[in-house]
Amino acid sequence: MDSQEPTMGEFQGREHHYPLRVFYEDTDFTGIVYYANYLRFFERARSSFFRLVGFNHADLWDAEDPLAFAIRKIELDYKKPARVDDHLTMVTTYDKMKGARLWVSQACYRGDELLVTAVSEAACITPEGRPKRAPKWMIEKLEPYLLGL
Repeated sequence: MDSQEPTMGEFQGREHHYPLRVFYEDTDFTGIVYYANYLRFFERARSSFFRLVGFNHADLWDAEDPLAFAIRKIELDYKKPARVDDHLTMVTTYDKMKGARLWVSQACYRGDELLVTAVSEAACITPEGRPKRAPKWMIEKLEPYLLGL
């Protein structure tokens, strides 16, 4: 990795671990992470997972047969707050892929302490926003990390 490039995290088995530091701008007036920012944190982790597997969103969109992923549904469960200067780890697993859909489980930890969980369903889409089955090459790259297809 180029020392100037930010970390994309690392794999531990099929789990992707993405480190994140909470900055002042991530918090509300009480110094607690603003609830909606967890969506941003989880998105960074999902995108970093893709990069480590071997593809990124810009390349997918600019390909001859372009595609993108859009979150169709997401559910978050807030257990404990994170605060300014906390060091967090976002743990991501890509669980299942079927047709145009991809299911992802995520958790936010401060050390061993579980703070937030998320379960999402993403849809692979065309530039027109229509569902599109993920290409075979993508499934092959993701398959070692999935619980099932």
